[in-house]
Amino acid sequence: MADEPDPETKEPLSVYAVLATFVDQMSAIAWQKLGLQHDFITGKLEPDIDQARVAIDVVAKLVDALESECDEADRRQLQNLVRDLRMNFVSRQKQ
Repeated sequence: MADEPDPETKEPLSVYAVLATFVDQMSAIAWQKLGLQHDFITGKLEPDIDQARVAIDVVAKLVDALESECDEADRRQLQNLVRDLRMNFVSRQKQ
């Protein structure tokens, strides 16, 4: 079949690519749990500050593991993501 990639050009799965995917997914959940994005399932804003805290902590740990493999621009973007999540967490916690 013409659509199948040549097995000789395939590269092994990178742990860092998977970590980056996890960061994207977990940060999306964190924004939802902060009540700043609609829930994927219900379509409603359903804040849960305790779950937001867990999601943000997980994002921060994933970023720690991923940073060493990033260039400066990507590292800065990841650090900004964690900072923004944490700042919004503090803001939402006060409400």
